Amino acid sequence: MSKPANAVLYGFHAVTVRLKTHPESVSEVHIDPSRRDARMRSFVERVREAGARLIETPDERLTQLAGGPRHQGVVARVQALAPKHSLDDVLDEVKGPPLVLVLDGVTDPHNLGACLRVADGAGAHAVVAPRDRAVGLNATVAKVASGAAETVPYLMVTNLARTLGELKERDIWVVGTSDSAERSIYDLDLNRPVALVLGAEGEGMRQLTAKTCDELVRIPMAGAVESLNVSVAAGVCLYEALRQRR
Repeated sequence: MSKPANAVLYGFHAVTVRLKTHPESVSEVHIDPSRRDARMRSFVERVREAGARLIETPDERLTQLAGGPRHQGVVARVQALAPKHSLDDVLDEVKGPPLVLVLDGVTDPHNLGACLRVADGAGAHAVVAPRDRAVGLNATVAKVASGAAETVPYLMVTNLARTLGELKERDIWVVGTSDSAERSIYDLDLNRPVALVLGAEGEGMRQLTAKTCDELVRIPMAGAVESLNVSVAAGVCLYEALRQRR
């Protein structure tokens, strides 16, 4: 069996979560020796407790490793984790009504990272995206997700419409968002198995995706702007489901 491919994580949250959840996968951690603040001291202690190799590395080299300057003085070389589950496996393990976030056409890593973060916060069981119109997990996604890329299954599927059909076969209600929909997200009973489908800004979801949904709803907009960033929209929808379920 071949060894898992190497990957890079950067930023305090992303690396700390990996050290907590999969310390054996962390090969080495590079830190900026000029940072001596309390946050860095606490982080260094965690690295040592995890048994990972600690290397003091100049800022210029950290920027090269991370592919940009927003590393916070922390970069880790890690083994890429195998995909957590298939969607069927995830749903089979869910206790209570499943809550799934589906993203159609989200190709910006910052948006995906923010969506994963809000999905984790709201207790979503998985985030699903099509392979041909989505960004994969990378260091930027992990940084923005602040650890959620390690905790929320992100499942890329070959045929999104077919996957939505499979969710329906499990009696999961597939709800898409559309600015032109008559009903509001606040009009729905979300205390049931539900998959919330959001498209990218501008284009929105594909026509076939929209047709596959059981229902389309809108997010009420009271100001001058016509739509929300996809991660903000995901937060509105997911937290309305969480509110109802509590």
